[in-house]
Amino acid sequence: MGGGTGLNYFQKRFPERCFDVGIAEQHAVTFAAGLATEGLKPFCAIYSSFLQRGYDQVVHDVDLQKLPVRFAMDRAGLVGADGPTHCGAFDIAYMACLPNMIVMAPSDEAELMHMVATAAAIDDRPSCFRFPRGNGVGAILPPNYKGTPLEIGKGRILREGNRVAIIGFGSIVQQCLGAAEMLKSHNISPTIADARFCKPLDADLIRRLAKEHEILITVEEGSIGGFGSQVSHFLSLNGILDGPLKLRSMVLPDRYIDHGAPQDQIEEAGLSSRHICATVLSLLGIPKEVLNFV
Repeated sequence: MGGGTGLNYFQKRFPERCFDVGIAEQHAVTFAAGLATEGLKPFCAIYSSFLQRGYDQVVHDVDLQKLPVRFAMDRAGLVGADGPTHCGAFDIAYMACLPNMIVMAPSDEAELMHMVATAAAIDDRPSCFRFPRGNGVGAILPPNYKGTPLEIGKGRILREGNRVAIIGFGSIVQQCLGAAEMLKSHNISPTIADARFCKPLDADLIRRLAKEHEILITVEEGSIGGFGSQVSHFLSLNGILDGPLKLRSMVLPDRYIDHGAPQDQIEEAGLSSRHICATVLSLLGIPKEVLNFV
């Protein structure tokens, strides 16, 4: 995992603080739990799909014990040429269902730095953050830029609009912003939000978006049962779905997606800016020929 996750750079600088346990994900999780019991700050860096092998240890050795292990889940979402065996489709669902786990996902490189700092500052429970394979979106970072801890469970508004709110979780936020640009030609200005946290949810932000907009769309590069399900469950429990709000969750399709270029995979999954734009137009009752144009 050293080269794949980028820990090889850390290992060169701090060799005594980096441990490679080999192809033993279960042991890696329990090893990190042991470090946490001794007051250290372990980061357990594993591919999202490989962490599935150590899920029993995540539940019983970390979350049940409420130990501050920090899971850095690489290869989250679609992974391009690595194929379906490495596709991190399920981590949002299987981590967000754990009672003590904090679940984060950055929308760009700067946000990833903030979430690393956030995880390092959490000392009373486990946390995780997911990030995709490959290069980021190219966020402009000043020299010596450092991450700062985020307020737990707080998202952010990236763009204020009306009628339609789109809230993305993770790097898919960039597709949401692209959809907003496309919708300009239809005189539609959606609100775009970056959730940052799947658990705990930003309850105030979700309530506000649901109250101030006719349509609320969640978008994530993960399976059903993830961020959109958390939002839907929250809105349902609070009676917000009893009103006129139209809610839609855009997730990965219920099948395995073969290897390919990342953007081609996003298109095949129906999560591109074009698909988000089409979903908005459909919910607004725009004629079918306009959807075909999009």
